[in-house]
Amino acid sequence: MTDVLIAGAGMSPFGRTEHTTGRQHAVYAVRAALADAGIAWPRVDAAFGGSDAAGLADTLVAQLGLTGLPFVNVKNGCATGGSALVSAVNAIRGGMAEVVVAVGFDKHPRGAFDPLPAGWGLDEAYGRDGLMVTTQFFGMKIRRYMHDHGISSRTLGLVAEKAYRNGALNPNAWRRTPMDADEILASGMVSDPLTRYMFCSPGEGAAALVLCAASAVRNPTSVPVTLRSAVVRSRRFGSFEVFSPWIAGGELNSVTRDAAAAAFEAAGVAPGDVDVCQLQDTESGAEVMHMAECGFCEDGEQEKLIASRATEIGGSLPVNTDGGCIANGEPIGASGLRQVCEVVRQLRGQAGDRQVPGGPRVGFTHVYGAPGVSACTVLSR
Repeated sequence: MTDVLIAGAGMSPFGRTEHTTGRQHAVYAVRAALADAGIAWPRVDAAFGGSDAAGLADTLVAQLGLTGLPFVNVKNGCATGGSALVSAVNAIRGGMAEVVVAVGFDKHPRGAFDPLPAGWGLDEAYGRDGLMVTTQFFGMKIRRYMHDHGISSRTLGLVAEKAYRNGALNPNAWRRTPMDADEILASGMVSDPLTRYMFCSPGEGAAALVLCAASAVRNPTSVPVTLRSAVVRSRRFGSFEVFSPWIAGGELNSVTRDAAAAAFEAAGVAPGDVDVCQLQDTESGAEVMHMAECGFCEDGEQEKLIASRATEIGGSLPVNTDGGCIANGEPIGASGLRQVCEVVRQLRGQAGDRQVPGGPRVGFTHVYGAPGVSACTVLSR
């Protein structure tokens, strides 16, 4: 199988800006990734990208250059960036291209996401009952998980505390003010057991990668990072997912478990080989659940691991070293590629004050989104 290298990674700052469009964020990120790779836009053979709310990615050629390359728009919820990445990998491995750009970007209005039931194949009654409010789903899901596996509310507070602490070390993060667990727990209940500062916020930003076949990289400008696998999966029958109006009887399954297992199998590595990881943390409970669903621990072991600081930058399993979604916010199209950019920096030893010590060699990323889709990657140097 053709090896795929990440030759360049670029991001715009995340958060909110008054006069910058989502497309402008995307152009900035692509140019940063090209500069990082030492590759000019005319050398790019193909591109894949998308956003949820900020426009069509293929229109970026108006600013990047009218070279006639195939540029495919991708839209797949929170897995938009991951799906663009999978498409880029397949283009290289299928012989379509040697150098490919993947880009994800977004710019969301203030306030919570406001999806309409009809757009997700649901009856209007689902919206009238308040079930399109994603905070309610996340509250219900983590409350059940806490009951079944002995997770405390304090653990949720510690997850968010870590996110803000790591975000303070990240110049591209939106939320850069440290906050302790007691303050987070007292910040006002949104959807029991999740409080205000346990959630991420819709925001804006962009991330981009330049991917190459190994044969195309002759004079690398930085430490080469190999993309060992990139996988996207959708939900199976019997999963409990956002915007799922019912639950089948019997044992539940998980799209995240499916995607993570497939990514590890394709990469030929195990969760225990991972030195740094990025896990979807739409809210604190998501990070807790995804630790087990991605195979890094058993259900219920998170309580002890988090209390022992194992998931800190200097711990045995650093999680969300850049502050995750909680500190960076969630521009839907960009989140998955932001995660990959962070792991690339960690594997290169370029993460500055948030650098994982000891020279990490294997990294993992995971995103999850509506209506039950997950994208995972494994990277190594």
